[in-house]
Amino acid sequence: MNLKAYLRSRQLEIDRTLDRYLPKANSKPATLHKAMRYSLFAGGKRLRPILCLAAAEACRGSIRNALPLACALECIHTYSLVHDDLPSMDDDDFRRGRPTCHKVFGDGVAVLAGDALLTVAFEIVSKARPAPRYDMATLLREIAIAAGSQKLIAGQVADLEAEGRKASREQLRYIHENKTAAILTASVRLGAMSANADSKKLSAITNFGRGLGLAFQIIDDILDVTQTSEMLGKSAGKDIAAKKATYPAVIGLEKSRVEARRLTRKAHDALSSFRSDDAEPLHALANYLLEREY
Repeated sequence: MNLKAYLRSRQLEIDRTLDRYLPKANSKPATLHKAMRYSLFAGGKRLRPILCLAAAEACRGSIRNALPLACALECIHTYSLVHDDLPSMDDDDFRRGRPTCHKVFGDGVAVLAGDALLTVAFEIVSKARPAPRYDMATLLREIAIAAGSQKLIAGQVADLEAEGRKASREQLRYIHENKTAAILTASVRLGAMSANADSKKLSAITNFGRGLGLAFQIIDDILDVTQTSEMLGKSAGKDIAAKKATYPAVIGLEKSRVEARRLTRKAHDALSSFRSDDAEPLHALANYLLEREY
């Protein structure tokens, strides 16, 4: 498949839908809505919503039904980045190649813009059409758990607490499984749910997401120490400077690459029961994420 064309078409579709769902920049309070849009439309790859749509395709579902869930996931991801960049967190001046939200709008508005992006995500989920096996309560619970105090936020807290300390491999896996892999796994699960996937398919998609999510973060750790800030669109080398718990720091660079490849193979294997044509976008995305350079 032509992955570049696939990614571009999906990105455009997601951006158009997000633009419809979000309040316009001049809606009161304009400063808040400008800040939300500044961060949301900063040129992100839209990987999580694209994975959601690809999972819906793998389960022979409708892209239209998956789009609200995909857009909600992107709002949650962007909120987490806005807060992650704050001086009290990772203290970063650049994100996606331009000044971070708090550098442009101030810390207070950035906090509130992140809060608003998280909140609007649930409003967007409410626009989704539930499938026979998955009612609205199930969809809302799925996304709330993934973004909550025992998954995404748990990983962020553990990441902060591990700074400057010698982390074990088990602690590192806990951070990555929750801070990164939880939302990636929820992305493919929600796509499958929108397609009314049966329990066997949902289980396979879940295993795919878990393997892919961990591999994704390991590659992110590797890129932080091997690429430039210009390539990444954010400050390179910050993990080392902050003495963060990362795979290269704990097991070394080459073993990290081996582990990322192992987890990606595991993700591919999880889709063995799917028709090859149906799962082709998911397989292509897994390879793309493993081989990416930024």
